[in-house]
Amino acid sequence: MRNTRSIHLGPRARRVIRFAAGFVNPLVLPLAGRRWMPIVGILHHRGRRTGRMYASPLGMRPAGDGFVIPLTFSEHSAWYQNVVAAGRGVVTYGGRNHEVGSPEVVDFAVAAPAFPRYERLQFRAIGITQFLRLTAASDKEESMSIEKSRRSPGLALGVIAVAQLMVVLDVAIVNVALPSIQHALKFNATDLEWVVNGYAIAFGGLLLLGGRTGDLFGRLRMFVIGALVFTAGSLAGGLALTSAALIAARAAQGVGAAIVAPTALSLLAETFAEGPARNRALGVYSAISAGGGALGLLLGGVITNYFSWRWILFVNVPVGLVLAFVAPRVLVASRGTRGRLDLPGAAAVTAGATLLVYGLSRASVHGWSDSTTLVTLGAGLALLALFVAVEAISRQPLMPLTVFSNRNRTGAYALSLATGAALSGMLFLLTLYLQNVLGLTPLQAGFAFLPTALGVIAGAGLTSRLIARTGPRVPMTAGSLMVAIGLFWLSSITVHAEYAASVLGPLVVLAVGLGQVFVSTSFVAISGVSPSESGLASAVLNVGRQLGGSIGIAVMGTIATSVSKDQLAGVRLTQEAVNHALTAGFSTGFQLGGLIALAGFVAAIVAVRRPRPAF
Repeated sequence: MRNTRSIHLGPRARRVIRFAAGFVNPLVLPLAGRRWMPIVGILHHRGRRTGRMYASPLGMRPAGDGFVIPLTFSEHSAWYQNVVAAGRGVVTYGGRNHEVGSPEVVDFAVAAPAFPRYERLQFRAIGITQFLRLTAASDKEESMSIEKSRRSPGLALGVIAVAQLMVVLDVAIVNVALPSIQHALKFNATDLEWVVNGYAIAFGGLLLLGGRTGDLFGRLRMFVIGALVFTAGSLAGGLALTSAALIAARAAQGVGAAIVAPTALSLLAETFAEGPARNRALGVYSAISAGGGALGLLLGGVITNYFSWRWILFVNVPVGLVLAFVAPRVLVASRGTRGRLDLPGAAAVTAGATLLVYGLSRASVHGWSDSTTLVTLGAGLALLALFVAVEAISRQPLMPLTVFSNRNRTGAYALSLATGAALSGMLFLLTLYLQNVLGLTPLQAGFAFLPTALGVIAGAGLTSRLIARTGPRVPMTAGSLMVAIGLFWLSSITVHAEYAASVLGPLVVLAVGLGQVFVSTSFVAISGVSPSESGLASAVLNVGRQLGGSIGIAVMGTIATSVSKDQLAGVRLTQEAVNHALTAGFSTGFQLGGLIALAGFVAAIVAVRRPRPAF
């Protein structure tokens, strides 16, 4: 290829020229023919750098993991022949050089989604039917690794870890402050549950949408936006003077969390290459994800006891602002992929997941026979079924169903659902047992969960080193089995049990198992996923955990309430009788949680076949 003069224009100028070309080109085409097809030809430049061929050919568009180019000009043909001969080339796009390889000629139907409508019309008008598809190769990875090497991976992990901690803490941190909130804002008993459910419903309902927006518009950009939305919701909640204002602020927090959670995990995958470094980072991330609920109960008790319930929300404000400021300086800024947001799919899954989470939350309070609960659950399931049907026929789906084509990944999603249910149900019931039966204060109950957080950290640290030698199957199965053992052991509680003798041991066993499960499922969920879908893969994992949490609280809470009511039927109501009935209900709930964990163990055994998955 000859060296030619390159003309470099900024992205804004390029957009203006392309927009104008959309109107001018159709007028020029009938007269000028194929050679002058795009008026934006001044954007074309080619030459040699460091001995490698490069070009930004006319009409090139990103598609998947590479680029698509219409084969229209003699220049394209010559460039294409050189790329085929060399097996690789370099294209310039978005101000960066991208090394590409695996050249393949594809037809119009395959390449069309990468181009805007007016360009597709132009292609049809002049009979262009062949396109060159190129796969992005090592140049992108090299440039990203150079960028990462200039930044502190420890600081990057710190930003991701703090963001994840902020999100998971707020799932449980308000629980111990509910009596104080009820007294301060004059909540009635029915509306008080919305302080918790408002966050959970917005979080769970918008997770898939949050993950996909990160893929389309840039994960770092959406991470910062999510952190700012979460911070604004926290500030509004701390300043709330009415119950409605607090519920709305908690919903805003949930919206921010639904963006932060999936983008945080996908940013971790971008920052740390597969290997020991990523395994260690996943250990930290997973320890926070699994132990954050227990830590939230502890911090909630401390803050409520020594300060005001408002500081449970205010504490997020400086943290969120620091994250929004530091993240762009330490995390890799990946560009979003070109594509459209699947609005019908987004509407169906958001409404369906929201109704399902709300129905499950309502079932834990009003029971499964409540007509509103049944209608809500039925509508949620119907909308989710509609979502699957929409995704199957969509050209640019919000959640490509191929994400479930990997057997190991599907098993990880199933296990995350079961483990999320067992963990959230356990935290809910054990908090009530410690305070209502053993008589612990909120602060004492919070400290009672400290061994859970420590056990999760230990299990996650062990797994991050073990997984490189054994693969994820061993910690997935061993961890889920330990969770089941811990819950069955916990079901042996009595009215006069001692914490150290009857609660501490099961909590430690369960926590170590949780650490193993969370690391291994996170590892499987993001390993081998294309960069354009890492946010989606992370979102599906988080949806499983969040939806599982709602299922666990609803199912385990309902069965515990039912057993307790049966125990009190026809019995003289004394404090001793009430405590016995409550304990029987909690014990049955823990047994059900153990069965759920065993179901996750079976899913891991059946689905994850290979000891070392070939990602």
